Amino acid sequence: MDFSNFNGAEQAHMTKVLEKKQMQDFMKLYSGLMERCFMTCVNDFTSKSLTGNEITCVQNCTDKFLKHSERVGARFSEYNAEQMQQAGP
Repeated sequence: MDFSNFNGAEQAHMTKVLEKKQMQDFMKLYSGLMERCFMTCVNDFTSKSLTGNEITCVQNCTDKFLKHSERVGARFSEYNAEQMQQAGP
């Protein structure tokens, strides 16, 4: 974001607000991932430790999610670059 029209204090405030929002978004994403993988993979509550199958499932779940997020991010970047080119100078 471009905060060049703001004075120094306003720029600092806007940067702080943006960083806080980004952290909240990250925590929401992380919590959602953990809940989704837990609900999908953990089904044996007779032990405090995860079983081998549960560990594998959680690893696969998180790997798949991270790969998906990476791919979506790359596509979003490509789309954004296209839109910037079309908009011109």
